[in-house]
Amino acid sequence: IDIENIRKRFGNAEVLSDINLKIASGEMIALLGPSGSGKTTLLRILAGLETETSGRIRFGKSDVTQLTAGERRVGFVFQNYNLFRNLTALENVTEGLRVVHKLSAAEAERIGRECLEKVGMGDRADHYPSQLSGGQQQRVGIARAIAANPDVIFFDEPTSALDPELVGEVLAVIKKLAEEGRTLVIVTHELDFARHVATKVSFMDKGVVVEEGAPEVFFTNPKEQRTRQFLSRYLASIGTPDYVI
Repeated sequence: IDIENIRKRFGNAEVLSDINLKIASGEMIALLGPSGSGKTTLLRILAGLETETSGRIRFGKSDVTQLTAGERRVGFVFQNYNLFRNLTALENVTEGLRVVHKLSAAEAERIGRECLEKVGMGDRADHYPSQLSGGQQQRVGIARAIAANPDVIFFDEPTSALDPELVGEVLAVIKKLAEEGRTLVIVTHELDFARHVATKVSFMDKGVVVEEGAPEVFFTNPKEQRTRQFLSRYLASIGTPDYVI
């Protein structure tokens, strides 16, 4: 994905200012930054949920303006799950396969069950969201995102709505996807996770990319004063993180 000179305005407020990024196939990009820095807006633009004010985005050799939503081939995992409350876990995963991708009910169910198994939710296929914990609901959301085998999956702070003890189970699933070589872009405040799992880190503040680089450099020798200020309260992990499987 090539992101060139992207700007986004809401009324008189410019929330993204001249964003330029490249996302290579198989990379896991962690977008870091304080609240209000524009991270989620950028993610939503890349996923086609918002429209940029100006600039250009290319998926491969195609400008996104030439692609339909289906041709963009992306998955999106929301901060607050966004599951249909009246559908079971399996139905939440298969709904898009049947309605958008026009798969048969049998084929959609086969894929749906495979994806639920992948995220450790195979035994909860017939449960409704109200019967699931926050971490379980988010894992269903991840299963839904991977069901159509997208080229890239976007995660918008996937653990921020979770109780602390549930964070690890969701991060473990994302780590597995990264190890499979999937292309992932994650907005997160989990700095330890970004340090150990991401292939590249981009730090945003006030609508601009302040600094980006490999995690081993970004977290140990940041170049910009604003980056150092942001990381000043970050403590290196002690022992084995709870998302390591």
